[in-house]
Amino acid sequence: MLKAGVLGAGHLGKIHLRLLQQSDKYELVGFYDPIAENAAAVAKEFGYKAFASIEALLEAVDLVDIVTPTLSHFDCAKQALESGKHIFIEKPITKTYEEAMLLRTLAKENKVRGQVGHVERFNPAFTAVKDAINGPMFIETHRLAEFNPRGTDVPVVLDLMIHDIDIILSVVKSKVKTVHASGISVISDTPDIANARLEFENGCVANLTASRISLKNMRKSRFFQKDAYISVDFLEKKSELVRMHDAPENPGEFAMILQNAEGVKKQIYFENPSVESNNAILDELESFAAAIANDKTPEVSLQQGAEALQVALRIIDCF
Repeated sequence: MLKAGVLGAGHLGKIHLRLLQQSDKYELVGFYDPIAENAAAVAKEFGYKAFASIEALLEAVDLVDIVTPTLSHFDCAKQALESGKHIFIEKPITKTYEEAMLLRTLAKENKVRGQVGHVERFNPAFTAVKDAINGPMFIETHRLAEFNPRGTDVPVVLDLMIHDIDIILSVVKSKVKTVHASGISVISDTPDIANARLEFENGCVANLTASRISLKNMRKSRFFQKDAYISVDFLEKKSELVRMHDAPENPGEFAMILQNAEGVKKQIYFENPSVESNNAILDELESFAAAIANDKTPEVSLQQGAEALQVALRIIDCF
């Protein structure tokens, strides 16, 4: 059982504390939060041990779960890695790509592992269909959220869109060739609405839209590939597969048949995969414990977190 500590006891930090405590993969040792009043309040309300410094926490754990504001990710992770501790670090991994790559190097040098908290990889609607996503050539994503002051310290690309960037990079086995994007600030000092078009070397195109000032919440992605269309609703936890196969000579009475200009007939098949309920944050934390125990690359490695950040920063550079 890994001894774990949490850096940061804000909204998400408290969720991580609770899940680490209930997991049988970890022994929750305690947490550190630089705001003394907040640390005292969390310790009193939930009974978690509050450490007086990062150094004290690091001495007591095997792994740290970094749930601090993005701007402090690098310093916290660097200190942990140099102390020989595994790190789970919330997305985006760091502020700059160079910082992210340095963390990857430090993890390798200190023979420890790191995982980035791209939680949508563990969304059951995605895991139910990810094996069916094979060579997509057009992808469209919409991630819209009602306004929440949390997260507005970074552009909406790093706050929301990066989830979809990571998902896209995980299924498109090609490098990003060109990036076109636009973004505007409405209420924050950084863009609140953004649209991006990614073109990959293999010809795949992805259109991404993100907003944090929407009147309703939406987290949907659509993947188009040869003879198949796949829809994932990350919010409602629903998936749909629409497949096309050569039509039989004698299709059933209710079969849906499409015929192209050359006379080729295809039959349409609809599938709604079973989506099992889960706690995605708990799953990602426990998958990291399994990766450490089995000496395997984590589901979302520091390298992958760095690559998602790199694409996000290329998008922001277009504004």
